[in-house]
Amino acid sequence: MLQLTVLREQTEQVIAGLSKRNYKNAAEEVAALLELDQQRRQVQNEHDTLQSRANSISKEIGMLMKNGEREKAEAAKAETSELKQQTKALAEQLSSLEDEIQKALYKLPNLPHESVPFGKSAEDNEVVLEHGAIPQLHEGAQPHWELIQKYDIIDFELGNKVSGAGFPFYKKQGARLQRALINFFLDEAIKAGYMEVQPPIVVNEASGYGTGQLPDKDGQMYHATADNLYLIPTAEVPITNMYRDEIVPVEQLPIKNAGHTPCFRREAGSWGADVRGLNRLHQFDKVEIVQITLPEKSYEALEEMSSYIQGLLQKLELPYRVLRLCGGDMGFTSALTYDMEVYSAAQGRWLEVSSASNFETYQANRLKLRYKTESGKTQLLHTLNGSALALPRIVAAILENNQTPDGINMPKVLHPYLGFEKIS
Repeated sequence: MLQLTVLREQTEQVIAGLSKRNYKNAAEEVAALLELDQQRRQVQNEHDTLQSRANSISKEIGMLMKNGEREKAEAAKAETSELKQQTKALAEQLSSLEDEIQKALYKLPNLPHESVPFGKSAEDNEVVLEHGAIPQLHEGAQPHWELIQKYDIIDFELGNKVSGAGFPFYKKQGARLQRALINFFLDEAIKAGYMEVQPPIVVNEASGYGTGQLPDKDGQMYHATADNLYLIPTAEVPITNMYRDEIVPVEQLPIKNAGHTPCFRREAGSWGADVRGLNRLHQFDKVEIVQITLPEKSYEALEEMSSYIQGLLQKLELPYRVLRLCGGDMGFTSALTYDMEVYSAAQGRWLEVSSASNFETYQANRLKLRYKTESGKTQLLHTLNGSALALPRIVAAILENNQTPDGINMPKVLHPYLGFEKIS
């Protein structure tokens, strides 16, 4: 979440940043929050003054009793009792104001980096680069939802029977392709210096708030209400929360972790051709990379992550493009996001397969994730994450782009993992 000191000291910049994100009523909400903060500081000052007075009188009581000034001592006791009642009331008021401020801060998204373009939707995103040639398919080429039926490698109907829409079964060579991609992505991450982590796939409420999924995406997450646990929408949540309430030694930075998990998203209201087949699921596999860095190193780390993800797409021989998301299309917690999209030839459209984001101090402030400077001052770290990669649309593009009349050729880099070169 945003820091109160930033709201106080850079009010106009905060309002401008929120406006760039097309956040409605930015000026009014910031003004209301600052008014709450002013009230909190005033109540805190009154509380501290009365507390100090009560402590001072308490010290005097013993001296008065020792000197035999019982009447004055009793009067001092009465005043102390009254001051304690007043400080208790102020403490309750202070707690209520702090809770109100916290809820208001949770509602505000992160401020966009200066390089984020203006815009309202995905149509306004900036294309940073394109790589690779668009495949020219043979006559009669099919989209992946027809190919998976033809080769019997993914079963949506069976998934619907057992679980519901958006929970497919992967079978035969389809299941092996899933496993191959996961192992390939993890092996590449380890080569790039990431530590492999296998985290839990359910998290508590504090973890959801720590990385910003709560309260923003409460309705999009699967919630086990009996235990108040959430199925994770991404491994970013548990992996980043490993460092909640930590002061990280500088010599351990940057922290680079990677993990594979299933991911769960309710995706309510998903209909139409754009979400057909593997294009959008309620459960899918993903390998996530997470970095925690010094503030001055975070944008260098973001470019490194972007290049690494692009390297994976190049090894899979998939044509792709990189987008810098505009203010209106960015995630709630992000300061700057690059989306990577692969071209799906049979659908004739670009499919998002990865987002790499720098959250700056936004998550770290929620997480209380800090380090100590050389002078001993405690400061917030920067957090970043990226999909490296999400499997469903990668699988869709591999199947569509590599289809031939007599089978689907697999990318050469996957051959050692698959044990076969073609789905037929």
